[in-house]
Amino acid sequence: MVARISHPYLTVPVQLRRSSATSSSPPPAPSSLRRVTKPAKLSFKTAAAGSAASADGGGGGGGQGPAMDFPYLSPAHRDLMLDLLSDTESRLGPHLLPSSVPPDVLSFQSDSGNCKGSLDIRHGADGSKVDLILQSWLHCELPFGVLDITTLFAYLRPESDAPHLLVEFIQNGPDSLVLFIDLLPRRDLVLHADYLDHFYQQSSLEKTRQGLESAAEVAPYRSSSLYIRSVLSPTAIAVGINCGAEGARPLEELMRELVAGAAKEVIGVWLDRCALAEREVTEGDRTGLVARDDLIKRKTVEIDLSANLPRLFGQQVASRVVGAIQKAFGI
Repeated sequence: MVARISHPYLTVPVQLRRSSATSSSPPPAPSSLRRVTKPAKLSFKTAAAGSAASADGGGGGGGQGPAMDFPYLSPAHRDLMLDLLSDTESRLGPHLLPSSVPPDVLSFQSDSGNCKGSLDIRHGADGSKVDLILQSWLHCELPFGVLDITTLFAYLRPESDAPHLLVEFIQNGPDSLVLFIDLLPRRDLVLHADYLDHFYQQSSLEKTRQGLESAAEVAPYRSSSLYIRSVLSPTAIAVGINCGAEGARPLEELMRELVAGAAKEVIGVWLDRCALAEREVTEGDRTGLVARDDLIKRKTVEIDLSANLPRLFGQQVASRVVGAIQKAFGI
């Protein structure tokens, strides 16, 4: 059986195949996953752990463990997300403020308990080029299968025109994954050829995309949303991974040997060329950047979050989570 659902961040219709287990089967216990010790400075995880301990575990409250410990992901997927957070924190930690997200947003769930999630947001400190970094995961046991979405989204301030960062994994079964990794352009790439050259042509982004797509299990993924496709860059990694065919490598193997390297490469480019690099921006340019950034933020809320979160978590929980994002976005 194949079902379609628009996922809560990019409105990408994802095909979900019913797994062999029924939807009533309990998820794997967090303790069954191989745990990897990460540095204490991993502030996303540290802040979330404290909130989970104080949050209510019932109807829309908190979970049973550290919110950013990704308890429902496979070991390879979980290790990668922790590594990405650790890499980001090690480079940007001094430029970020502590999380101020309330406990019932750091960890939340639907009234029925079939959908759980976590959201953490950290703003940039004074003088930082980082506006905010949003990290989230959703785990939903739906009638047609299990849906897991993990997201790392980093916005820069208008003092820089460098691209934003998007990393998103949508997993709808043990053998399939949809992946978006991109530096979202903030300039018209036709009008600003130097921007295209600096961030996309001279970097390793295109080589990384081609390398990932060369795997037999990987194919380009085209969103049905023309808006989403217009926001992505020419070097965007937008792929579907299918490991269910005969002779295909296991998804865990691909995550460790192929996907992890691509994700870390793109984040490295973003940190070096965008988040920590100097860019000259005029006052007039800043006005245009603010307008573009605000429009993308509003579209994210209006098209994606407000439309889909209530279906998964109920209106009360969805309003709380969306409200926290709107506050962080300043919209």
